[in-house]
Amino acid sequence: MSPNPVLRKLGLTDDDRVVIIHADDIGMCQATLPALADLVDFGLISSSAVMVPCPWFPEVAAYCRQHPKIDMGVHLDLTCEYDGYRWGPLSTRDPSSGLIDDDGYFYRGPEGVQEHGDAKAVQLELGMQVTRALDAGIDVTHIDTHQGAVMHPGFMSAYAQLAIEHGLPMMMLRLDEAGWLALGRTMGLDLGSGAAALTAQLVQKWEAQGLPLFDNLVMLPLDRPADRVEQAKRAFDALPSGLTHFIIHPAQDTPELRAITPDWQSRVADYQAFTSSELRSYVEGSDLHVVGYRALRELSAPA
Repeated sequence: MSPNPVLRKLGLTDDDRVVIIHADDIGMCQATLPALADLVDFGLISSSAVMVPCPWFPEVAAYCRQHPKIDMGVHLDLTCEYDGYRWGPLSTRDPSSGLIDDDGYFYRGPEGVQEHGDAKAVQLELGMQVTRALDAGIDVTHIDTHQGAVMHPGFMSAYAQLAIEHGLPMMMLRLDEAGWLALGRTMGLDLGSGAAALTAQLVQKWEAQGLPLFDNLVMLPLDRPADRVEQAKRAFDALPSGLTHFIIHPAQDTPELRAITPDWQSRVADYQAFTSSELRSYVEGSDLHVVGYRALRELSAPA
């Protein structure tokens, strides 16, 4: 791929390493809220995103109204991966939408909604989540996707249209056909060469329209909580040039969090690492340029 034009627009060079340090899954449960507040005060993260259909969304919205400068996007959600803690769509309870499983909740993984979801129903649900966040007083800075569920040929155009309609950047990778084929295999998506080629063409079109796109996507693993600061350092060191969306899943240690998810230790480790003075000093002493989605939002209007 050619150099990312976003870097020049940000006043940087093609060789610079630019990263958004992003706190994901905010509002999924209560433990994410005090974690977010501490992380914002500490100043190492540069972005976050709320899960609008989840039970703690109203408290996140209240926090955002009290802190209007926070960089908060909408973590567009079409899945719920847990067994004993479930949620579903805002827009419908109609099984014909393909958005809900036999129990009336979101499917547990992207495969379910990608196989069954009606494209128009998906578009309506995604739009309603953004509208709900805006109506709740959140100054939405971007949109991204929970479990990558919108990264599907039938859903991606609706995702991009939502970004264009609201003048928001979207978390989207600027990959060629080979890159989309590789990502599809990683995510368990059946992207044949035709779908991968079409997706690559769409990405080129969106970039030509002026939408800022990403070169790299990195997430600290949710199955290795030990030595989280060192993990983060190694991950930052390995970042190539270009624009990277760097994901963590911070939460405080609570009985609710432990009951919801077996990866609770990694989420707590993310919270602890990214409120670590050692890690903050390491990032500040590196050649990384940390930005937020607000900077990208200024670049998101079509050319």
